[in-house]
Amino acid sequence: MGGRIGLGGITETGEPVFVPLERVRTHRNADKAGTFRGYNDYRLPDRLGGGIVTVRLHSNDEDQQRKFNRAENVRQIPPGDPDFETLYRRRNDAESINRHLDDTLWLRRARSVGARRQLLNLVTYAIGVNAMSMHVHRQGLAPPLAA
Repeated sequence: MGGRIGLGGITETGEPVFVPLERVRTHRNADKAGTFRGYNDYRLPDRLGGGIVTVRLHSNDEDQQRKFNRAENVRQIPPGDPDFETLYRRRNDAESINRHLDDTLWLRRARSVGARRQLLNLVTYAIGVNAMSMHVHRQGLAPPLAA
């Protein structure tokens, strides 16, 4: 339900019921090739012996044979998780900033080659945006109203 991992069952009246498991932590492990893969640990209820079960967050061959798209159906931190609101409330701001940065790039291409130079461009872009924001704030200028 909404990307959560849980237990499904049927009530005595025949109604389906879903009980989400408590996510204990999210972590990543390196495989033999050095690629990092994400995993979630969940707490099992006492009636199933308690303890922790680890669930991978990436697909494998078995998922592909079953035509199960794990990335689409299992979320690292789904809605309803205690950490969801803390993390995802910033998503709109981050996407807006990324869009604005993309819009400043000629043909949506980076102005430099190499990770270090691109990081420098990103940092100077952020400094410029912050400087303009401080100027507008200090001048008491209101943002333009939408028509």
